[in-house]
Amino acid sequence: MPTPRFIRDLRRSIGHELLFLPGVSAVVFDGDGRVLLGRRADNGRWSVIAGIPEPGEQPAETAVREVLEETAVHCEPEHVVLVETLDPVRYPNGDRCQFVDVTLRCRATGGEARVNDDESLEVGWFALDALPPGLPGHALRRISLAAGGGPAWFRPHDEDAAALAAATGEGPADPSADAPVGA
Repeated sequence: MPTPRFIRDLRRSIGHELLFLPGVSAVVFDGDGRVLLGRRADNGRWSVIAGIPEPGEQPAETAVREVLEETAVHCEPEHVVLVETLDPVRYPNGDRCQFVDVTLRCRATGGEARVNDDESLEVGWFALDALPPGLPGHALRRISLAAGGGPAWFRPHDEDAAALAAATGEGPADPSADAPVGA
């Protein structure tokens, strides 16, 4: 993804220091149940469409904008799938970021999938049983959760809370396991 101007401005002051940023991932399904993926220009890997919100932009607006900008597909967000703090990343230029990702399940409403900017090498629709090889685990997890249609998921806030929840029968014993929210 191209770096938003507000981040370039911050980088002039802080250099390559770690930035904690919001991110939005869109898991878009068409009427045939296929998922929209893009093969990223920065690393050559297939993934769900994602981006950084502009200041003041709502996550649902970010999802719609990013999907249209990158793939020429129009979509409508349906519900939150996942909220998760990702591991820090270091980009080839030395910049370090850590994202809090909000993943939204979206429904395609129009447009023809195509490469629509310089962020993707390819875009396409994939049946869930025919996803491209090498799809990162985080993308597979987001797709699986979005396809399942269940409540939003998140990671427990700490090991003690997860252990307490397991002891009381209120949640998972494994602190790295995902826990459901809602009914």
